[in-house]
Amino acid sequence: MKIFNTLTRKKEEFVPLEEGKVRMYVCGPTVYNLIHIGNARPMIIFDTVRRYMEYKGLEVNYVSNFTDVDDKIIKKAIEEGVSADEISNRYIDECKKDMNGMNVKPATTHPQATQEIDGMIEMITSLIDKGYAYAAADGTVYFRVAKFKEYGKLSHKNLDDLQSGFRALQVTGEEQKEDPMDFVLWKPKKDGEPYWESPWCDGRPGWHIECSVMAKKYLGEEIDIHAGGEDLIFPHHENEIAQSECCNGKTFARYWMHNAFLNIDNRKMSKSLGNFRTVREISAQYDLQVLRFFMLNAHYRSPLNFSAELMESSANALERIVTAVSRLKDIRESASAKELRDDEKQLLAEAAGFTAAFEEAMDDDFNTADALAAVFELVRFANIKAGEESSAAFADNLLLQLVKLCDVLGLIVEKEEEILDKDIEALIEERQAARKAKDFARADAIRDELLAKGIVLKDTREGVKWSRA
Repeated sequence: MKIFNTLTRKKEEFVPLEEGKVRMYVCGPTVYNLIHIGNARPMIIFDTVRRYMEYKGLEVNYVSNFTDVDDKIIKKAIEEGVSADEISNRYIDECKKDMNGMNVKPATTHPQATQEIDGMIEMITSLIDKGYAYAAADGTVYFRVAKFKEYGKLSHKNLDDLQSGFRALQVTGEEQKEDPMDFVLWKPKKDGEPYWESPWCDGRPGWHIECSVMAKKYLGEEIDIHAGGEDLIFPHHENEIAQSECCNGKTFARYWMHNAFLNIDNRKMSKSLGNFRTVREISAQYDLQVLRFFMLNAHYRSPLNFSAELMESSANALERIVTAVSRLKDIRESASAKELRDDEKQLLAEAAGFTAAFEEAMDDDFNTADALAAVFELVRFANIKAGEESSAAFADNLLLQLVKLCDVLGLIVEKEEEILDKDIEALIEERQAARKAKDFARADAIRDELLAKGIVLKDTREGVKWSRA
């Protein structure tokens, strides 16, 4: 399995620190609003990386944070007249709903910055003790960039060029810095802002220190993979490396992965251009599986252009897979012959080549576009080779192979059978009978069964009302 490492700018064979296990950190969103489709790309991409590693038998400890203290969160809280906690918790819940819709697996751990303040104070203290950070008169703590000689190794920026550029851009209020390049680790509180006590002042952490601390706590001082959007390479990930390596005295991350930008109709997404799209807005037009398919239909390091035409094309392509799966199910159920024939065994051996092509694509820096091409070759093969005369075992083998490959990509291609109104009513009657008989376990089981099928029950004075979620 080869990964393009941003650090070395080349594809490298992936060798985990601990055999059979992967420690992976992915920068999550700042939760001040509904997530947009730019946020969705790394979520989908790195979820797919995780799924493929698990498919290959690796145990993945996958950590993705929520930044829940930030200027944008505070601004939103002030606008609404509520606490910053209320804003961040609201949008964490909404983010999780969208992630579920995109079939993004929950992380092993989803840490929140505000719950890790003690660790941040501890790391900043260590950096000060080692001479890599200093406190200014007002309590602001800065990192000494010039003291870390490898600064710029991820972004491949020259330290001398950066220093001259920063001096030219120096702004008022930064005179207390020893060097214009130094960045903030801790900053004093402002009126109305959330704050925490620290040895330097009542305040809050800088953005960069948060991820260094959360990665260390949940994955260790050295990790296998650190990932995020390419906009985070500099300064966020560069600063993470500086903090972590100076504090811990070890290489922070072996492999750095970054997805390219997402444009809307060939223009950068922005609110000012009126082309800002949230995942929630997309979900009103399309099943979010279509958005996931769209994201995977290009290599993650290639810029991706979002448009209505491309989404329609993705919807149609995904439907082809879903239809093939449904057809194979029908063939399996109606087949007169159950066991594999000799000619079908040969065909299945041929079909195994599509799985090999899929794995070859994914082993080559997670080339999901080529992996999808292998899936469609399998769909075409199944449509041609499986028919009314096929055995149930043949259809079932092709079905399992197709569903398994799609599951690696996080694509749900098996349509759940929609429960009929008469079946809902029958289950509600059974539940009522169970309640009368004081069989509350059965009554609760029926409620849960219906809820799993998207049916919500409401007990009222007039009887049980139900609705489809």
